[in-house]
Amino acid sequence: MATRPLVFSTLRTPSSPSPPPLLRRLQTLTRALASSSPQTMASSPTPKKVLVPIANGTEPMEAVITIDVLRRAGAQVSVASVEPAAAQVAASWGVKLVADALLDDLAGTDFDLISLPGGMPGASTFRDSKVLENMVKKHVEKGKLYAAVCAAPAVALGSWGLLNGLKATCYPSFMDKLPSEVNAVESRVQIDGKCVTSRRPGTTMEYSVVLVEQLYGKEKSDEVAGPMVMRPQHGAEFSMKELNSISWNVGEDPQILVPIANGTEEMEAIMIIDILRRAKANVVVASLEATLEIIASRNVKMVADVLLNDALKQQYDLILLPGGLGGAQAYAKSDELIGLIKKQAEANKLYGAICASPAIALEPHGLLKGKKATSYPAMWNKLADQSECKNRVVVDGNLITSQGPGTSMEFSLAIVEKLFGRERALELAKTMVFV
Repeated sequence: MATRPLVFSTLRTPSSPSPPPLLRRLQTLTRALASSSPQTMASSPTPKKVLVPIANGTEPMEAVITIDVLRRAGAQVSVASVEPAAAQVAASWGVKLVADALLDDLAGTDFDLISLPGGMPGASTFRDSKVLENMVKKHVEKGKLYAAVCAAPAVALGSWGLLNGLKATCYPSFMDKLPSEVNAVESRVQIDGKCVTSRRPGTTMEYSVVLVEQLYGKEKSDEVAGPMVMRPQHGAEFSMKELNSISWNVGEDPQILVPIANGTEEMEAIMIIDILRRAKANVVVASLEATLEIIASRNVKMVADVLLNDALKQQYDLILLPGGLGGAQAYAKSDELIGLIKKQAEANKLYGAICASPAIALEPHGLLKGKKATSYPAMWNKLADQSECKNRVVVDGNLITSQGPGTSMEFSLAIVEKLFGRERALELAKTMVFV
């Protein structure tokens, strides 16, 4: 408990004389000390500054997971476009992201960490950017933390000579592209001195938590990892709790709607969109806002394919709600969206939600009635039926629900399994180095 500063005072009545000059000076000094004391200032440490460059072809999961996790830790993350004079980039799998700044405008800025996401041709664009190469080399010369995932360790850092003499890993099919001076290892996340490398989208959350630990320490990384509901055993096969099993076979080209809004949890949205598009589903991303661009819960700027009103003009085999408190509240308030999901449920068609959305958007509108479901753990008490809520992914007939950012990949792969079969889901999981 904070101690209250000692304040001198005198009891005054209308007829009391003013306090003597010495006492007045003591009172003034005490008030000044109180206003500047640690208890009243309560200032937090200066946030660590992080650069995450993005480009056309950047792997969106690897970029967004890193940005999201580091911002949860309190880092000041600058997302910088390496594309000339273009803040918006066309990332892999049809995902559109908007940077905070152009890389050229940050060339003179000092950072505590520079982290390169993978994806092609994004990693090649990084390699060919002289501005980025000079920034990273100067950063490394200062003995600061640098990192890369997927193709970027081999294509960018390796090409610049910044992995020579170090243990490093990367995307499995790029391991032979690491220079001979590099001690190539197959770790999910590899730390060697001030360099951290990792393999693929399926290892990016672990990688990001390691970066938090390198910047802030183990206590902070544990504090960040806990609420994300990360897997207890990385690399293990995924599973789901299924009740009242029905076929989800809707053909090889399922039409899937993923609404997004200001406050949507970006990791969850991006993983759902990315993984389902990898599985060859036709995913429509619809904005509930007045514009296509939304600002997600950790200030990642995403661009939808269409506005919700335009998305309502077609029918969907599956409707999926990402989480994020602000996003879930927006879904719950949208009569158009809730009306569409109610029609979906009444027709026994497929729908689902993750994190806050089962509790905030589905439950209050009767869309979990008679269903087993889960949600973000802190919101289990909002579910009428909590009997299966401890499961990471729950499928009940035509409904699928899940817990949070750390279960998003399992949630998405479970959907792939239900739509296309276990073999395709496992193939995807292995490609992403999730298992």
